[in-house]
This record gives sequence, structure tokens and C-alpha cells, in this order.
Amino acid sequence: MTVPSNYTAYLAPLGFEKQLKAELKNIKAIYDRLFVCSGMTQTAYWAQDIWYDAKFIPITSITQAANTLKSLGRNWNNYSFTLHRRSSLIEELLPKYKGIKVLTFPVSWELISKETFGAWTLVEQNLMFLAAKTANPVYHGEYHFAENKIDPPSRAYLKLWETFTRLRLSPGTNERALEIGAAPGGWTWVLSELGCQVHALDRSPLSQSLMENPRITFLKGDAFNYTPEKSRHTYDWFFSDMICYPEKLWPYVASWLNSGKVKNFVVTLKFQGEQHYQAISSFAQVPGSTIIHLFHNKHELTWVKLQ
Repeated sequence: MTVPSNYTAYLAPLGFEKQLKAELKNIKAIYDRLFVCSGMTQTAYWAQDIWYDAKFIPITSITQAANTLKSLGRNWNNYSFTLHRRSSLIEELLPKYKGIKVLTFPVSWELISKETFGAWTLVEQNLMFLAAKTANPVYHGEYHFAENKIDPPSRAYLKLWETFTRLRLSPGTNERALEIGAAPGGWTWVLSELGCQVHALDRSPLSQSLMENPRITFLKGDAFNYTPEKSRHTYDWFFSDMICYPEKLWPYVASWLNSGKVKNFVVTLKFQGEQHYQAISSFAQVPGSTIIHLFHNKHELTWVKLQ
């Protein structure tokens, strides 16, 4: 088998293989959710993890495969899509991972940034595909948290926990945040717990405990009617996890972006179908911004713009 010496591989979130495939170029092989591409590393919004400088390596035995991996690094993630028994036998010979498997928020980035993972998979009986370096310091980009199943009014809070963990940044005490489409208050709860002063805007009220929280000012009404021109405030952060077509959301977000009244933005782009993907480019073209698919996102992308 004659192959180039290295590739970049992109792991799709479960169920979003089609989206990742559509945005990648130079695809040379597909292994279930793993797309192997030649050429330079590509922008891949729908990738859950990225394998850098990945290589095909022939193996002669289970022991030789394990020794090859151990010679290249200590911590390895096995992406097993076929040959599961043979893969598990190799995995049994590798050092056991002793680091953090479930994150506690707020996460000390210093702790997880020390973790480096390689990733590997068997593509044939005697052929292994591996990368000694991957994009994320957690297993295949899966950000698992010790969940709070009592206080948050919805599970949406996990998206914001993951966002702040991946950014290595979160709002500080007494920073002012505007959240549109806030009800029932999953994100508002996170922000208030971080000590923010939150202006939460929605037609429907937040959960009762949040309505009584002194850090939260509830503004009842249509989010799109609360424009920068009508606001007396400036904000450190703008948040939106609102159900809204992204092409409708973009002009409103852009008005705050251009107003100079907001420093940082975290916005969920929610899609009902592929016809709404065209709006991604409007957000992507904002200088200094980034778009990612969180592990806790569904048919969504998260757009972030930091000052």
C-alpha cells in the first residue's frame, strides 16, 4: 500500500457525519465517523475532534501494535469501528489512563491542559491508523461533566459549561451579561452562579428561583425589540441559545456587534435543515470569531466572538 506519510483526520459528532463530509476537501478515506484528508489542516466546524499528522502503520501482531503506540506516547484513545476484539486486545496492553475522566465545573484548565492524547484505530487486520496528537485534551472531544441535576432549570447549562471550558475563559464576578431568549434559564443559572449581573430577556418568565435571584433582572418581551439604541447599558457579554433561524438572528446580533456596547458574544446557531446553513458564513466572516460544534450541541453550532 503506497500512501503519503501523513494526513489530518476529522471525527464527526455522532449523527452529523453528513455535515462534516460536506465541508471537507481532499477526503482520502472514511472510517465510520472518521474522515481522513490529505493536505493542510482545514477549518471544520462540524468536527468533534481532529487528529494531526496522522499515519498508516502496518502491524504484525497485537504486541507489536501496542509497543508501537507506547513508543509514541502514553495516553491513547481507541476509536474502534471494526475489528473490535483485536482492538480491545491491543488496548489491554497499553498503560491505563489515570487522569480526569469527568470534569467538575468550573474546570481548572491547568489540570486538563497537561493531558495530551493520541488516537488510533484499526482499519484492517494488520494496518493501524494513528496520530500522536489530537485537538482536545479530553477523550475524542467528549466533554463529560459531573452534572447538577437539581438547580438548573434545563440541561442547556452543559453547553455553556463546555463553551467556557474550551475557551479557557468565563465571565467574572459582577460582569454584566445580556441573554436573549433566556427562559427557562439554563444559561442564566450558569451566569448567575459565576457572579454575573444578568439581564435576561424573554416573553416567558424564568424558573421561580431565578426570578427571585438578586443577580438577575428579568426583562419581559420580544428579544428583537430590545435594540442597542433602546438600551441604556453596555454589556461585557451577549448570550443567545434562543430557538431562531440563524439568518434572522444574524442582523440582530450584528446590530449589537456594530454598536460597540458588547465586548464578548456566545451564540448558538440552531438549524431546522440544511437550507439554513448559508447563514453560517455571515457569522464566520466576523474577524476574530470562531465557530465550533460542542459535544453538547445537537443540530447546532456555537459562534464565539471575544474582545
